[in-house]
Amino acid sequence: MIQTKRMEAFGTSIFTEIKKMKEDYIAQTGNDVIDFSIGSPNIPPASFIIDEIKEKMDDAENWKYAITDMDEMKEAIKEWYAQRYHVDLEYNEMLCVSGSQQALSILPMSVCDPGDIVLVPDPYYPIFSDGPKIAGADVHYMPLLEENDYLIQFDKIDEEIARKAKMMIVSYPNNPTCATAPDSFYKELIQFAKKYDIIVLHDNAYSELVFDGKEGKSFLSYPGAKEVGIELNSFSKTFGMAGARLGVVVGNHEVVQAFDTLKSNMDYGIFKPIQYGAIKALKEGKEKIKETCLAYQKRRDTLVKAFNEAGWNVPSSPATMFMWAKIPDNYVDSMTFTKDLLNKAGVVVTPGQAFGQQGNRYVRIALVQDEQAIYEASKRLKEANIF
Repeated sequence: MIQTKRMEAFGTSIFTEIKKMKEDYIAQTGNDVIDFSIGSPNIPPASFIIDEIKEKMDDAENWKYAITDMDEMKEAIKEWYAQRYHVDLEYNEMLCVSGSQQALSILPMSVCDPGDIVLVPDPYYPIFSDGPKIAGADVHYMPLLEENDYLIQFDKIDEEIARKAKMMIVSYPNNPTCATAPDSFYKELIQFAKKYDIIVLHDNAYSELVFDGKEGKSFLSYPGAKEVGIELNSFSKTFGMAGARLGVVVGNHEVVQAFDTLKSNMDYGIFKPIQYGAIKALKEGKEKIKETCLAYQKRRDTLVKAFNEAGWNVPSSPATMFMWAKIPDNYVDSMTFTKDLLNKAGVVVTPGQAFGQQGNRYVRIALVQDEQAIYEASKRLKEANIF
């Protein structure tokens, strides 16, 4: 058999399954679908970011290998973190990556040996669990429950597991539950990590998509955070640059440098025109961020109102570009509901069980459709009489 034992831990991506379901539905019915599944931003970058990338692509020098991050890029990141989060960073505390997904996929290999324990929230973004498995680490799940506002309960983590844990992955605002965390949570997180000598990896992809006038924060802005961990930040959600594949790893210099050493043996740096576009985004993109956040907030409000009128009580999300909604009691699990929703209404969501055991009674709805499509989906829900 060609496949390695390592591959036994992995199945087909849920989004590949959904794509096949959609194709079969369209082929059988001839109807279109309204797709709320994949969280690929459909709000494009500001025109000045696109123009900057285009201009820099005309320079032949920029088509050479970018072995390391440009100093201008690091300076822009440093200034952004200082102004936006009041966090001081040194150059050896930051590294650009080809999207957060790359870091989450391979970073665990730089700090975890086979058999090490990694603490992962449940529900989780799939790569949170898959990355440690690629490294051969053992994953221990931390339940995120609605009655606890989807916050990790540190006192519920078995002490023996905590003592053996090498790393824990945390993410607020959270995908898929959309939850945010108060200051007290981060203080407790840092104390927990120090007590058990655990590396914290905080995914902060949605800090700029916090609604209702509230402001997202950085894990590193809390005292002691840099001593225990790192943070990932993304240009995909913040600046609409998902296809450009650019993110940053910042924080504890030992972890950053260990990852840098591994990464330098696996690939080269980020295409320079993309770096120039990112610099432009960091320096001039503040207003565009506000516009994007308000656009997602408006979609959220529209969806909550329209779907509630159709009989589906979808809670209002405090952050991210998603909604996290319960399925009706008469369905055995979220995949069964997802298939029924597609077949009866032509509406596609992501089953919560794809994000772990705790997501079995939920689905994730991505705010990637405009208001007209949301109203049309609501109309279909009413006609299908699912709720």
